[in-house]
Amino acid sequence: MSETRVFLLPDLGEGLTEAELVSWHVAVGDTISVDQPIAEVETAKSTVEVPSPYAGIVAELHGQPGETLDVGKPLISVTPVSVGGPAGADAAAPAEPETEPDETELGDALDEPADTPAKAQAEAYREEEKAGSGNVLIGYGTPGGHGVARRTRARKASSAGSVSTLPLEDGAADGGAAPDADVDLSLLRTRVPGKLGAVISPLVRRMAREHGVDLGALPGSGEGGLIMRRDVEAAISTPEVEERPTAAPRPAAAPAPVAAPAEPRSSDVQGVDARTGLPISARTPVKGVRKVVATNMARSRSEIPEATVWVDVDATGLMELREGLKSGSDQVPGLLAFIARFVTAGLKKYPELNTRIETAEDGSQEIVSFGGVNLGIAAQTDRGLVVPSVRAAEKLTARELDAEIRRLTDVARQGKATPTELGSGTFTLNNYGVFGVDGSAAIINHPEVAILGVGRIIDKPWVVNGELAVRKVTELTLTFDHRVCDGGTAAGFLRFVADAIENPTTLLADL
Repeated sequence: MSETRVFLLPDLGEGLTEAELVSWHVAVGDTISVDQPIAEVETAKSTVEVPSPYAGIVAELHGQPGETLDVGKPLISVTPVSVGGPAGADAAAPAEPETEPDETELGDALDEPADTPAKAQAEAYREEEKAGSGNVLIGYGTPGGHGVARRTRARKASSAGSVSTLPLEDGAADGGAAPDADVDLSLLRTRVPGKLGAVISPLVRRMAREHGVDLGALPGSGEGGLIMRRDVEAAISTPEVEERPTAAPRPAAAPAPVAAPAEPRSSDVQGVDARTGLPISARTPVKGVRKVVATNMARSRSEIPEATVWVDVDATGLMELREGLKSGSDQVPGLLAFIARFVTAGLKKYPELNTRIETAEDGSQEIVSFGGVNLGIAAQTDRGLVVPSVRAAEKLTARELDAEIRRLTDVARQGKATPTELGSGTFTLNNYGVFGVDGSAAIINHPEVAILGVGRIIDKPWVVNGELAVRKVTELTLTFDHRVCDGGTAAGFLRFVADAIENPTTLLADL
């Protein structure tokens, strides 16, 4: 039996230092494969599945659901399973796969000519191992070229000279046929060269698995052929012409223990509050998203000398434009998408509000400007307030913005937004009108320097061409960092957006 390997909780992105263990997908004694999801954890950014970089038998689970684990601390211990057996072993007995063979060993184990399919596949696998499997979670990767050297010689058949092999995972096998070679190729990982493209995100792999998408036949649109979420979504929405054989389903993993909801401790246990004299009904730990929001908002208030300007806006013209579009198309962008389009145009004219202040160790400061806009959209979720961002929003039309805003809001509420989606914004748009309020002195989403809020749209008396009329009116509120610009710039930007809402056709004609 090989030495037990301990997998440490990786950095899940954005320098996060801890994560809450939501549930285990495996149990002690289970046999797992490389890149198999073993646990679901919730960080301050999102909820993600953690895949295992090792194959073998689960020896120990380091933590209970509901427990907060530190990055770099043990998550799971895996005992690799030895490969092969004596030369005279019964060929019908299944081979036990070894974890992570060294790339120099596969070549030694092959006695086939160089032009056989098994030899070529093993050689390709050996080359891949030099760079790692490519199946990684944010912040860590499966090892490449530095695994423990282990020999993986195949068992000799007692009669026919063939060897029993295990099928490859995730549709990697060609029709389930075993390679005609004297080597156990069950060691190959989920990503087989020439069969399955590079997939980094466990969420992408799970989405493909749930919808029956064959990743082996899917071209990746990302850098170096990387299969992205959009590639899988496109494959899901496109009906298949031919019915492809699907790989045999994996055995269902043992049900993961579900964390029981935390129950407030009773007042007799908590006692009486000394300051108020009232019984204490519960104590709720500040953690996860709530902890990060609290820290971020406190830092924003303490570091940023903010100021706020606001203006009432007649949104009747925008409402009428949208109603007119409805008559000619079923896909009409929401009001927030139009306002987002006006915001990106305004930031192009007033780029000071699309910046960040960086402070060096010696105390000196710089204003960092950007060549694009990652527009954050504040979204209220069950886990707290999060701000996923539309990347390169200035390049998108109102319809494209509408689709991306809806997608981001949905994944954020499911707790599945990635750290990149949640931590890359340069300016935030906050639609608090959905809560039925007119305005808010919002807190800037540090390290950004401004946030624009939109209140509810209601009927109000308004003077139009000297006549009193009932119009659809909303309030825009801009909170900005006074270090990066003065009131004139902030007011100019706010007035630009307000004018665009009041006269949308004029601005949209120029966009």
